[in-house]
Amino acid sequence: MTEFTIDDLHIPQSIDAPDALDFIEMTTVRNDIEAEIVGNYDLAYSAAELLPHWLDPYDPKIAYVARVDGRIVARGILNWRIEDDVDEAWLEIEVLAAFRRAGIGAALYDLLATRAAAERLRPWQSYVLHKAADGETLPSPTGFGAVPLADPGTRFLLGRGYELQQVERFSRLPLPLPTRWFDELAERVRVAADAGYRLVRWVGRTPEDRVADLAVLHQRMSTDAPSGGLDYAEEQWDETRVRTLDDLRAASPRLILVTAVEYVPSGTLVAFTELEVPLERERAVSQADTLVLREHRGHGLGMLAKLANLKYLEDTHPGHPSVTTFNAEENRHMLAVNEAIGFMPVGYGGGWKLDVTP
Repeated sequence: MTEFTIDDLHIPQSIDAPDALDFIEMTTVRNDIEAEIVGNYDLAYSAAELLPHWLDPYDPKIAYVARVDGRIVARGILNWRIEDDVDEAWLEIEVLAAFRRAGIGAALYDLLATRAAAERLRPWQSYVLHKAADGETLPSPTGFGAVPLADPGTRFLLGRGYELQQVERFSRLPLPLPTRWFDELAERVRVAADAGYRLVRWVGRTPEDRVADLAVLHQRMSTDAPSGGLDYAEEQWDETRVRTLDDLRAASPRLILVTAVEYVPSGTLVAFTELEVPLERERAVSQADTLVLREHRGHGLGMLAKLANLKYLEDTHPGHPSVTTFNAEENRHMLAVNEAIGFMPVGYGGGWKLDVTP
């Protein structure tokens, strides 16, 4: 039987601090686990890139790490929301493949569940990357997508009473884009202008005159994006929260490229999309948020913004091999946009929920 220990994971304030070594090792383990599931390191973060996410005061986290012979082999994370009257908990368990079926995941889960219960958090939810496999699948109750029944994550959560609520598609776009898309972009810019819309772009920190609009767009991401049967209450965004996000992102080596769409008659932003760009050209770029406000849909603004931001990437930071993104399988409109551009499915994630009795 494998002997292991479990400790609290200390979150350092700086990746250069002497107390950052465990966080750095945890990041390596995270990357190795997820690469084994999806087949490559497209989802990998450096410790310096990951740390700002862990320092976000609006998304508090606690974590444990499991060790075998002094080496970190697994991690368990609990995070929750700061909004009033929002009690849902998110639990995440990841174990290196060579150390599964040794009770490590179960021990980590029990610690997280005990903490979530003590904090009176409910329901308990989990987002899991699922390894593609042949055989029987469990369909999403949304009617779109499925996860393999034989997958370790599926078995682990079903065994604890969780129910699948949503499936997300993990997609990859090879770069560079075919030049025909740049001609398409020019035409879409013209059509949008005729309808009263124009593009706005920036890198990194949100321009002062756009902070209030970004607060609205981020808040609407929490209500307008499909969430299946998961509990996801409306987030509260204001200008202070936007600036906090800007500061956290500025602490990361990744650059943020933003393309937004302004509705000229009102002067307000009604759509935006973000790309997270690693400094190393050989690494994949991550698609972050994309949203078109409901009241401005039907004008092709999602495709316009995405194409414009991809062109922005090609113009300013060429040479990256690909862009990766996640989309809810029931979000057929955005998937159609991505498929048209050239994104191909390469994996899936499942959103799971356990209703906990008070």
